[in-house]
Amino acid sequence: MKLLIAFVAGLLMSLGMAISKMIDPQKVLSFLDITGNWDPSLALVMASALAVYSIGFYFVMKKPAPLFEKTFYLPTHQQIDRPLLVGAALFGIGWGMVGYCPGPAISAISSLSSGTLGFIATMIIGWFIAKSVKLPQRNKP
Repeated sequence: MKLLIAFVAGLLMSLGMAISKMIDPQKVLSFLDITGNWDPSLALVMASALAVYSIGFYFVMKKPAPLFEKTFYLPTHQQIDRPLLVGAALFGIGWGMVGYCPGPAISAISSLSSGTLGFIATMIIGWFIAKSVKLPQRNKP
C-alpha cells in the first residue's frame, strides 16, 4: 500500500509540474530573469504550493502518526551551516544555469529531449560523486 501511495503522490506531483509548466526550462529561466524578460507566473505556482502544503502540514501534524508509517520522519538538524549553504548555492546555480531541478527534470523525462536527458545523466553522476566524498558528520542536537 505504501508503494501505491508513493506512486500516486509522485504522479500527482509530476502532473502538477507539467500543468504549471515547471518542466519547461525556458519558463523557469524566464522566471529567474528578474532584470530581463521576467515571467512572474511561477511565483503564483510556488505560492499556491506553499499554501496547500502549509494547510496540509498543520492538519497532518495533529495526528499521532502518518497513515502508513509508525512515526513521522522529520529533520532534527536545525542549524544553518556551511554544508547547507554550499549545497543550496550549488542547487541554485545549477537551477539558474539550465532551468531544471531534479523533480521537474524527472517529470520531463518523457520528452526525451537531449537537454533533459543530459541533465538527468549529469545529476546521476553528481549523486555518485557526492556519495564518494566523505563529509564531516553533523552533530545531532
